[in-house]
Amino acid sequence: MNKLLHLYRRAGFGLSPSEWQDRRNWSLDQAIDDLFLRAQSRAPLPEGDHPEYTRGGMMAAARRKELQKMERQAMMSINHNWLSRMAAPGESSLLERMCFFWHGHFACEVKAGLLAIRQLNTLRAHGLGNFRDLVLAVARDPAMIRYLNNQQNRKFSPNENFARELMELFTIGRGHYTEMDVKEAARAFTGWSGNLAGEYVFRARQHDNGTKTFMGKTGNFNGEDIIDIILEQEETARFICRKVYRHFVNDTVDESHVNTLAAEFRSLDYDIAALMRSVFSSDWFYASENTGNKIKSPVELLAGTMRQLEVSNIATQGLIGLQFALGQVLFRPPNVAGWPGGRTWIDNSTLLLRLNLAAALFQAADFNFELAPELEQENKRQLKRLNAEINTTPLAALAQDAGQVDGKQGVASLVTLLLATPPPDFKTGPKPSAALVALRLMSLPEYQLC
Repeated sequence: MNKLLHLYRRAGFGLSPSEWQDRRNWSLDQAIDDLFLRAQSRAPLPEGDHPEYTRGGMMAAARRKELQKMERQAMMSINHNWLSRMAAPGESSLLERMCFFWHGHFACEVKAGLLAIRQLNTLRAHGLGNFRDLVLAVARDPAMIRYLNNQQNRKFSPNENFARELMELFTIGRGHYTEMDVKEAARAFTGWSGNLAGEYVFRARQHDNGTKTFMGKTGNFNGEDIIDIILEQEETARFICRKVYRHFVNDTVDESHVNTLAAEFRSLDYDIAALMRSVFSSDWFYASENTGNKIKSPVELLAGTMRQLEVSNIATQGLIGLQFALGQVLFRPPNVAGWPGGRTWIDNSTLLLRLNLAAALFQAADFNFELAPELEQENKRQLKRLNAEINTTPLAALAQDAGQVDGKQGVASLVTLLLATPPPDFKTGPKPSAALVALRLMSLPEYQLC
């Protein structure tokens, strides 16, 4: 197991062959410092042009249909661009990985392009910052407000959706709050709303200024106060560190490691970057039981494959169709709990599709490789819509640098880059090209692990 590659697979989406050539002699400390240095640049994504909505009157059916089409196209473009950033060597892989993690943690279905970009910018701005700032920004995020109906949360008719999910899924977890806490928190968040321009708005006349009792404290609390009280609870740090551990380390949680991380997280006032640096710097992060043991999510699989094949000009509809077929579409979680992950990513249909992904990219780039005949017709159709361009020259250079492609060293260099878990027996056949070796490696079940 190569520790550097393990770090980049978990803290990002792997390395391209060119990146690996440049960094394979780095120390772990160098790599960790580089990841966090690159992540400091958190410039907001440009919002671009989006439809304008006006209040009042019935919208004509034709105009409504036109706006819906514009929003679908905007969401497809934002999806494609984000996945492309995850796969691009020039982007900050840690920043994109943290945005992806928080995107699953604060799961929210978004159907409007402007709201999606603004939510992504929230995650970019705070994803490696302070957890309190992140939670507060999400609570004021118009996409989340709309998704959990907090625009309907008013003084005389409170809506408990956001307050409940804030505690159950976003901060402290089940069993650490009461139903009365939910009701009182909902009152504190009354009036937190959004407008048609996609902006957060506090509607003072709809806010409940009465006294509230929450988690043993009494006062005229607002939403910020509720968040602060939740963060005072020791279980909050443990809950977040447990989620971090499952995503970045192992689906099976080691509570002793979680407790150590949580104590540090609290002592550093919920500094997310410090927490993640502790994870990546720990000896147990690189232990054998924590390497090559996680099934890649569809987004991880797509981003990593695109990065390693240096994919360009991939068709938007094909890329999004693949996300649907594989079971994970950005901005389309199954519910507010997010994607369950783990073994749920794999069934008979999705496994075949996953094993043929690399072949489809090679085929789309005019390499003469056939898809498995047993693939379902709909999955074949999705794969054939990719129309991507790939660059296998860096793979060939990597193999040649280590030795002849048909020699053991050349093949071993490709195995090291592409597989977190080496296959028990791998034969290349006579006079293979680097592209053919890479395709065969990326078509193995072991390629599904990171």
